[in-house]
Amino acid sequence: MGLFSFGERARRERRGFELYGRCVRAARSPFYFAELAVPDTLDGRFDLVALFAALLIRRLNQAGAEGAALSQAVFDAMFSDMDINLREMGVADLSVGKRVRAMWEAFHGRALAYGAALDRGEGPALEAALHRNVWRGSAPDGAAARLAALAMSQAAHLETQPIERLREGEVSFLPAPELTA
Repeated sequence: MGLFSFGERARRERRGFELYGRCVRAARSPFYFAELAVPDTLDGRFDLVALFAALLIRRLNQAGAEGAALSQAVFDAMFSDMDINLREMGVADLSVGKRVRAMWEAFHGRALAYGAALDRGEGPALEAALHRNVWRGSAPDGAAARLAALAMSQAAHLETQPIERLREGEVSFLPAPELTA
């Protein structure tokens, strides 16, 4: 592997962390917790980050081999962050790997379900997947439908962003709606 290849890989990894960081910032909007009653727990926060990361990874995977490589960098950044967070929370070293693997499997299943619903334009299927995953089947009335509509809008917004911009670690998500008083 030549120096250029290593430099490209390192650059892609940095961009993956930048893009993942944007997913985290978007997912941390107080709107989701206050207005949609997403549980403000480790699981609830994971589910929102997973949703935004899945939307971004889906978009990147639509952009050929270069997009797929960048989507892998976002995925790697996400699970590197999960590993670090678990360690910072005091999870024993021997169980971190098992927990990260369980999170990977959960993310993979969610990303497949969300992507399939989006690819088919099936809002009710996306709503059902979000209801099942984010609220563990007990979403407040209308919350899953609202999150599904927001996710569909985010997916459409991501599709308007050129791969060249994403390659530079730049992505924009639609702002979360304003909190009602």
